[in-house]
Amino acid sequence: MTDQFQIVHAQPTHVDDVAPLFDAYRCWYGEKSDPDGARYFISQRLTAHESEIFYACCGDQAVAFAQVYPVFSSVSMERVWILNDLYVDESVRRQGVGTLLLETASEFAQALGAIRLELETKHDNKIAQAAYEALGWKQNADFVRYSLDVRVSAD
Repeated sequence: MTDQFQIVHAQPTHVDDVAPLFDAYRCWYGEKSDPDGARYFISQRLTAHESEIFYACCGDQAVAFAQVYPVFSSVSMERVWILNDLYVDESVRRQGVGTLLLETASEFAQALGAIRLELETKHDNKIAQAAYEALGWKQNADFVRYSLDVRVSAD
């Protein structure tokens, strides 16, 4: 079933293929659609080599993408990749394309000598969690994750 999909390692020339998927991904997370902002954001990441994006095509249509960012572990003094974004268009869900992208990201990180690939997802995203676990991903039981909003208020 997955042989209908081709995985592409995105370059700056692929922004127009990825940006609509990125905009749909943001909308799925409750953000307002912003096609121009999505295009600008993806263009900046690819042009500055700040992330790596892999996307899946079915024919000539981009239908899914994954974006990974590099970070380093100070404790191990090794590279880690964060799989920050994964989105599959509704029309091709449950056809294995998400698995293909997860495997591609894993192979990419491994080829660059990374010690691990990390991701986070919402607590209620049970379908994605089941897919991750089926591929060997483990929920981190050693660390608690916190975040701090440091944006300056517009008040």
